[in-house]
Amino acid sequence: MSARFEEIDWRPTPMGEISLRRRRHPVSGEDVYEVKLGDEYLMSSLFTAGEVELARLGLAELPDGPLDVAVGGLGLGYTARAALDDPRVGSLIVVDALADVIDWHRRGLVPLGAGLVSDPRCRLVRGDFFAMAAGSAAAGGPVPADGPPDESAHGVAGEGGLDPESPGRRFHAILLDVDHSPRHVLHPGHAALYRREGLAALAELLLPGGVFALWSNDPPDAEFTSVLAEVFVETAAHVVDFDNPLQGGTAANTVYVARRRAG
Repeated sequence: MSARFEEIDWRPTPMGEISLRRRRHPVSGEDVYEVKLGDEYLMSSLFTAGEVELARLGLAELPDGPLDVAVGGLGLGYTARAALDDPRVGSLIVVDALADVIDWHRRGLVPLGAGLVSDPRCRLVRGDFFAMAAGSAAAGGPVPADGPPDESAHGVAGEGGLDPESPGRRFHAILLDVDHSPRHVLHPGHAALYRREGLAALAELLLPGGVFALWSNDPPDAEFTSVLAEVFVETAAHVVDFDNPLQGGTAANTVYVARRRAG
């Protein structure tokens, strides 16, 4: 049995101090993994319904595979794992700005890490998803997971889209789970993606009929849904309810799903 509480890793990053912690649940006795950025909780293995539903809802209406999928934000890996559990998915790229998070998976420090790293369909890429989606460039270009852990700047994005090995590549689905919500972002540079111009640039990375899906910790936002509808032909905001063992009762996330015009 693990210790009651353990800080597995701690690193300074351009966005703040990030830490991976493991604690034993006082009732179930199971290990709970948590990621904090500064004093904020980013994710917990206690609450994964929203991450799983992001993949399920984002892929639900797509045709038979093989599907090419990109995920923005690795975290504890639950969205990536749910995507790979869909037998239609033929390839998966997961983009994360923090080399440390990718390293946790490569070293098997988180429960899903070994399975993601060993799956031949899955590739972890270190890069700034937001700058890559916008097509902007920074010195050095995207850095793959086995590249040098240079954290001297916020992200390491380059032009050419989300796949550094295939500039301009388009996907059947792009699933994004990085910020708390379109209004509550982790870095000011992320905000532009949630405006019309940013969403239009991201839509260009989708194949005709492709889907963009976004996780949010806030209730459905009518203003953001309206902006989505200016870019995509079909949009929906799904409320995902789940049990909250810490506070009792239930809690909710939102998953936005938007489809690019076919043809």
